[in-house]
Amino acid sequence: MISACKKPAQPLEENGYKYFGEKIDKVEAISFNDLMSKIETQDSVYTQVEAQVEAVCQTKGCWMNLVDANNVEGASIFVKFKDYGFFMPKDIAGQKVIVEGVAYKEITTVDELKHYAEDEGLSQEEIDAITEPEEELKFMANGVILL
Repeated sequence: MISACKKPAQPLEENGYKYFGEKIDKVEAISFNDLMSKIETQDSVYTQVEAQVEAVCQTKGCWMNLVDANNVEGASIFVKFKDYGFFMPKDIAGQKVIVEGVAYKEITTVDELKHYAEDEGLSQEEIDAITEPEEELKFMANGVILL
């Protein structure tokens, strides 16, 4: 219980990049499309992936959606941060990141989807339109580089 109340660590700035969570020392990021191919044949994948931030939780910065920078209308990855140990700035939509951690598929309930829609600042009409659970690609990040 006490650990849930701790203040998230401040980002490290080095060589023009901001590091959140565990510092990623060796960058070996795969493309968004490569991750999509890998997750089709595996339950989970520990990896690094480079992608574009589509949205960030506007309440605390405790999650973000990532998309392929070249295909914004395609698939997305819902990212949370390990042990709530760090949060992301709320104003980074459109910027590129490298995330390191575990990618996996999971069914997201209607209640969770509505909660995230509220966090994102969607209208009540948009929130009320959420009526079905969704299988989503999720990512538990232990580190993020803001490029």
